[in-house]
Amino acid sequence: MKSYWKTSRKELLRNILITLICLLFATVMSYMMLLLGGFTNNVGIVYVMAVVLISRYSNGYIPGVIASFISVLCVNFAFTYPFMAFNFTLEGYPITFIAMLAISIITSTATTHLKEKSHILSEQEKLLMEAEKETMRANLLRAVSHDLRTPLTGIIGASSTYLENSRGLSDEEKTNLVANIQEDANWLLNMVENLLSVTRIRNTGAQVSKCSEPLEEVVAEALQRFHKRLPQSAVQVSVPEEFIMVPMDATLIEQVIINLLENAAYHSNSSKPINLSVDVHDGYAWFHVRDYGVGIVPERLDTLFDGYSMSQNSSGDSRKGMGIGLSICKTIVTAHDGSISAANEDEGAVFTFTLPLEEKSYE
Repeated sequence: MKSYWKTSRKELLRNILITLICLLFATVMSYMMLLLGGFTNNVGIVYVMAVVLISRYSNGYIPGVIASFISVLCVNFAFTYPFMAFNFTLEGYPITFIAMLAISIITSTATTHLKEKSHILSEQEKLLMEAEKETMRANLLRAVSHDLRTPLTGIIGASSTYLENSRGLSDEEKTNLVANIQEDANWLLNMVENLLSVTRIRNTGAQVSKCSEPLEEVVAEALQRFHKRLPQSAVQVSVPEEFIMVPMDATLIEQVIINLLENAAYHSNSSKPINLSVDVHDGYAWFHVRDYGVGIVPERLDTLFDGYSMSQNSSGDSRKGMGIGLSICKTIVTAHDGSISAANEDEGAVFTFTLPLEEKSYE
């Protein structure tokens, strides 16, 4: 952690400049008060405010403490009778100005201390974010090793069977083998797209480049891409009638929607249509993907988005895990300042993620 007692030459010059500007401003303000109405009772408050500003925008405790002493001297010299001369013998002066000095120093110290605490908390938050990234990276690697192995094994097995026994296989059996190869190849393609999405986010420091996109168009594009992969899957869609713009990276959010739809298609163990609905309230767009299958094992709800899913869901396809897809969904949504969750319904399960309607600003 950077020490607030040690300053570089550049920081020292900056501290001096801030101190001079704030004290000069306080002096000008006090003179204006004196010239306009002869009021000097609030001069001390003006200088205390200057000390607070110096403590807030300078580095370390010293500028605020020095400014406190200078403020007391300025008040005595310029705004206490006799004007433009030091006088430390006035009745009641010691108590008044010692109190002002004490208030200024305490205020300066408290302001600097709070700023230092804020800096420490910020550093701790960065460390926690880095730790979370490392944990997610490890989970993703485990998920990749698991989720890539099964479709690759399927492709190798089906192609070997076709090549070694092609003469003894019927046309229907050959077609089934090629269909299985195609399905596993599409699954691998989707996995690669997911991994590229995560790489894209991490290369930009866990932030995404967002621009306002029409909500309905993003949903329609995601559905089109989903149906190219799984044309047999039925999806019922419900979006708001009004025209809504949402700050997002459209390609990444489409990937989230596709992942959730594919998760429902593969793991719900149901032939009923998937329901995709979007509503807007409380400053967020809420996306809901619901299936009407067997639901999620309750014990897995808390770790569903961790990216490590060696144990299969009771509703899942035995050849395909869903850990990496859901983990990537969480990564993308979190990078958009949103949230994602899963819950069981009376029939099936529902996945919900949110996106803020207004882009947040960062200092």
